[in-house]
Amino acid sequence: MSNKTRSTFIYLQAALQIIITFLLFAIFTLFVLLLTIVSFGLLKNKIIEHFGRLLGRLVLLLYRVPMQIIQTDKLSNSPAIYISNHSSTLDMFIILGLGLKNIRFVAKHELRYNPFFFLMGTATGQVFVKRNKSKETIDSMQKALNKIKQKKLSIFIAPEGTRKHSDRIGRFKKGAFHMALDLNYPIIPIFIQGAREACPNDSLVVKPGKITVYFHEPIDVRFWKTETLDQHISEVRQKYCAWDKKYS
Repeated sequence: MSNKTRSTFIYLQAALQIIITFLLFAIFTLFVLLLTIVSFGLLKNKIIEHFGRLLGRLVLLLYRVPMQIIQTDKLSNSPAIYISNHSSTLDMFIILGLGLKNIRFVAKHELRYNPFFFLMGTATGQVFVKRNKSKETIDSMQKALNKIKQKKLSIFIAPEGTRKHSDRIGRFKKGAFHMALDLNYPIIPIFIQGAREACPNDSLVVKPGKITVYFHEPIDVRFWKTETLDQHISEVRQKYCAWDKKYS
């Protein structure tokens, strides 16, 4: 098979996988909306956990990137802030595939313009945030955090904020860490290995491979101070840099 023929085959396969992914999203969006309406919103947590896990793992299976999960201890059912490194389009499906309990995802506001994300996110109470510091944005975020604390929900957020960055581990934004302080939640670091190699940055072509997800020890923030937050963020990022070297 010539290089040109091989390249054509790879792109045709990628196009077919993308079409199937959109179909899966459409089917799952319909089911999520129906279940949310029928249950009067009372099954949101179970819907996110079980349907999210099924959707995530089906997509990973479609792209031939099986996922292995490694964790030191059994995860507590107590609410927490989950964070992870972010360097691939696959990361979204990996995190969904974990089936985290009582979770809400923090995503950029622009995703609301995608009909699937808008419908599923709105129906299940996900948090869309604008990247500005206007009073409206701050008030909206505070309202969301109050609801999350009241309902004892966990949050997932990628502190790098984008999958496109020059370093293997990008600069960490402060949002996740401010949330941890405001909510007094521990931070549970998740490290994703193999996603960048299979599908770097915003590539839509996925090379078959293996994804390994590591759950690390929770980080206690009870004694953190706002004045020393930059130092704590730097320390957490250094952990990720060390894990990147260890697992690569």
